[in-house]
Amino acid sequence: MYKPSKRVIAAAAAVAIAAAAAGAAITFTGAAADASITRTSFQMVPSKGAAACIPGALAKVTIESQGPVEVMKISAAGLPPNTDFDLFIIQVPNAPFGLSVYQGDLDSDSTGHAHGKFIGRFGVETFVVAPGTAPAPVVFNNAFPDASTNPPTNPVQLYHLGLWFNSPKDAKAAGCPATITPFNGAHDAGIQALNTSKFPINAGPLFQVGP
Repeated sequence: MYKPSKRVIAAAAAVAIAAAAAGAAITFTGAAADASITRTSFQMVPSKGAAACIPGALAKVTIESQGPVEVMKISAAGLPPNTDFDLFIIQVPNAPFGLSVYQGDLDSDSTGHAHGKFIGRFGVETFVVAPGTAPAPVVFNNAFPDASTNPPTNPVQLYHLGLWFNSPKDAKAAGCPATITPFNGAHDAGIQALNTSKFPINAGPLFQVGP
């Protein structure tokens, strides 16, 4: 079980201040010294590449700790209608994004609204690790082919979110660039639509939530 150090507690306090400035709502439980946050809400905003084509798009994200897991709910508006999007947990909000983990899809309706619910680790303990190099299955060979091995890395914490157009064609239809990126299940997605860039690079909103 994660137990925050004084350094982490101080960092959590700094993130709370940044979150407040970004319009996030934070709920503390227990003594303030615990820095134990079991529920938080914040916004995703248009990415740099999509700011001109979907300037009114926003998503409200709510994360609530259930102890062993977190429940993350996303409610988006102002998206292009009837369009598929892909959600990732990412290392930093803007390019080059760093290490990224695919979470699932959000599909907008005819009014440009989209809703999703995800269950997993979405808090201070969210990370990826690769103690060594190992074989990896090669399944997809599209614009960004699968790697046959992984690069080794120490634990890397992932505290940001990013939402991508599932298709470059959909992005183009919305007036956005038709750049191809690897951010969907088959690695032939469109550009990033929304992200959590209102938060510091090294203190994304997931950092707020304790286990």
